[in-house]
Amino acid sequence: MSVYEYIGNLHVHTVYSDGKALHADVARAAGKAGLHFVVCTDHNVWVDGVEGYYENTLLLVGEEIHDVRLQPQSNHLLVYNTQTELSPKASAPQALIDEVNRRGGVAYIAHPFEYSSPVQPGLDAIPWTDWDVTGYAGLEIWNTMSEFKALMRNKLAALIYTTFPAWGITGPFQATLRLWDDLLAQGKRVAAIGNADAHGNEYSVGKSKRTLLPYDYLFRCVNTHILTERPFNGILEHDRALVYSALRAGRTFVGYDLPAPTAGFRFTARSGSNVALMGDEIVRTGATIFEIQAPDTAHIRLVCNGKTVVTEHGTALKHTTAEPGVYRVEVYRTYQLSRRGWIFSSPIAVV
Repeated sequence: MSVYEYIGNLHVHTVYSDGKALHADVARAAGKAGLHFVVCTDHNVWVDGVEGYYENTLLLVGEEIHDVRLQPQSNHLLVYNTQTELSPKASAPQALIDEVNRRGGVAYIAHPFEYSSPVQPGLDAIPWTDWDVTGYAGLEIWNTMSEFKALMRNKLAALIYTTFPAWGITGPFQATLRLWDDLLAQGKRVAAIGNADAHGNEYSVGKSKRTLLPYDYLFRCVNTHILTERPFNGILEHDRALVYSALRAGRTFVGYDLPAPTAGFRFTARSGSNVALMGDEIVRTGATIFEIQAPDTAHIRLVCNGKTVVTEHGTALKHTTAEPGVYRVEVYRTYQLSRRGWIFSSPIAVV
């Protein structure tokens, strides 16, 4: 099965909400980092007229929608491909998700689990709390800025991690992975994305101010890789449809590209003549053969229903089983003397 892989970031803020960059600046930063596409998701505002190619980088516009009246804040939803403003529906998450789907859009739950920081005001935890909702495509399992907020336990920690940011990027919260596995065990088809949540804001660190994690730096870190059946052709409408079809189908994996490029990772399943990619469901006609290919030597883990099935240290893992379940892959590697999350795949359901 031929597929094409593209790397992008799906959670970015501009001057239209609480970011510091214009859309063109975001696109340039994404292109500088080697991304194929980037989606700006300003808070409760959908910005028209800026989508398109900026040199070789496709810029799209989504929205991060939440009810501003909620205190404390919760339930932020990443909304894609609606081509209209939907924030008036923020107070009713299920109605919002239903409207997104009715319009042919795609919804992902943003930073479903978070920790607050006492370092300065405005760094409160913003988790997702309404788990009765249905119809969303997946979870943002790894949010770089959420991870850094959790590291800011005091001003000394803030100084260390703003000076040496790579020390702090280690992987999705374990609580998020457990939550994800619980949802998969309930029979929900929940794909994974990972993003920067970039703002480009300045923060006070001691007596000085600095930009914590600039856009171009974040775009070299945690990104979402999509697999498409056709290549991009440089036409906005065509390529936008490919991006959102991949997100809707869960043809995604999350890669931490700073330690080493994650492009080229593959996770497939085969049973008889049936073949499945990430995001697919496969019907068994006998045993199921899983094949995992990593782009470099790493610790590969195949997970089913929250439990590790098999591990391998190397560039490939092959596993045969007769057991049904929802399978996903985690890949870890050593970077700056410690183990880091490197790749996290969307699941394949075996029925």
